[in-house]
Amino acid sequence: MMALQFLVVLAAIFLGARLGGIGIGFAGGLGVLVLALLGVTPGNMPLDVVSIIMSVIAAIAAMQVAGGMDYLVDLADKALRKNPKYLNFLAPVITYLMTIMAGTGHTAFSTMPVITEVAKENDIRPARPLSIAVVASQIAITASPISAAVVFFSGMLEEAGTGVDYITLLMVAIPSTFFACMATAAIMMGIDKVRGTSKLSTLPEYQRRLEAGTVAPPTGRTEREITKGARLSVLIFCLGLLTVMTYATIISDKVGLVEEPVMGRDAAIISIMLGVAAIIVILCKVQTSEILGASTFKSGMSAAICVLGVAWLGTTFVKAHEEAILTASGDLLRDNTWLLAVILVFAAALLYSQAATSKALMPLAVVAGVSPIGMVAAFPAVSALFILPTYPTLLAAVEMDDTGSTQIGKAIFNHPFLVPGLINIAIAVALGYGFGVLAI
Repeated sequence: MMALQFLVVLAAIFLGARLGGIGIGFAGGLGVLVLALLGVTPGNMPLDVVSIIMSVIAAIAAMQVAGGMDYLVDLADKALRKNPKYLNFLAPVITYLMTIMAGTGHTAFSTMPVITEVAKENDIRPARPLSIAVVASQIAITASPISAAVVFFSGMLEEAGTGVDYITLLMVAIPSTFFACMATAAIMMGIDKVRGTSKLSTLPEYQRRLEAGTVAPPTGRTEREITKGARLSVLIFCLGLLTVMTYATIISDKVGLVEEPVMGRDAAIISIMLGVAAIIVILCKVQTSEILGASTFKSGMSAAICVLGVAWLGTTFVKAHEEAILTASGDLLRDNTWLLAVILVFAAALLYSQAATSKALMPLAVVAGVSPIGMVAAFPAVSALFILPTYPTLLAAVEMDDTGSTQIGKAIFNHPFLVPGLINIAIAVALGYGFGVLAI
């Protein structure tokens, strides 16, 4: 029966991958229904994670409508054009920082055209900066103070009495993931230089497209109209982010400034982010009807549905067979904590969400007795959304690069995101052990 139920889970995930987008969440809900018909009691719905995603996305969408995203992209444009020879480093820095601030990797969509244009103007194959930037936007989720994955995982660690809280997790996750991104950029640049594949002009596919006239010439810097409320919306959002971190710090058991807070951290994040959205709407004179049509709102709500369905499916199966799974893998995980990172990589590749992967598998690691350092170090592995070339940001990077340097091969795993992604996670996990020893 367990094997049959596991096949149902795999079938639902496969169906979701075929449907794509919000269909992943639909398929997850269908999988829960089938498991219930087979006699499995549905697990707890991840409403806490979904609520955080929805509130954060509401604030980001309000900022976007107010012109805040255009302002941030304009700043990124200036930085990249001013230092084009460092494009492979600056591109992931920008997507990493934007994800850290916004709590979603979908902000990378807005910077991809700029990265592609700067690469073309300076005879750099766009595939390299694009691939590293996309990977950086994914792994930064595990270091964002307002991402659902970080909030859930830190709360779970606190409840389990591991001695690791929200602030401690960020103290490990931020430096380990950021330095991993920079190290990955350096390694991939070294590989390109050795192989002689860094220059765009040497790419046969690019030359073919030039002759066919299917490559748009570099357009140069685009002057964006920055509205009056753009800078103010970014300032309000940043102050909201700072408020979240400050509140989480003062209610932390390790700091102990507030022993009995009126609101828990999750409720505080949700209320602060909704409050930020309200203030932006009022002060920046944003029409609320326009927020519903914002690209960040649509992609964010789609992500919320995906997490709801897939995470619910995962927790339902794991909860039903927790004992059997622990019997089979408990000792192995305790003795080889690095295996947790491997398991998370494969799970994330199927679940398409850092929050869903954390929600489904991290509680199992606690029960299995994995050390706190081992769990915190392995946490970046939930960002392995690049294994299958079907994630939205990967597909967008392929579509936006008209030079042909960013292509998905005939084989499923033959794409430019796989190698830098795996290198990034491997380095982040290794650094996580080092920073974990210092912080935990």
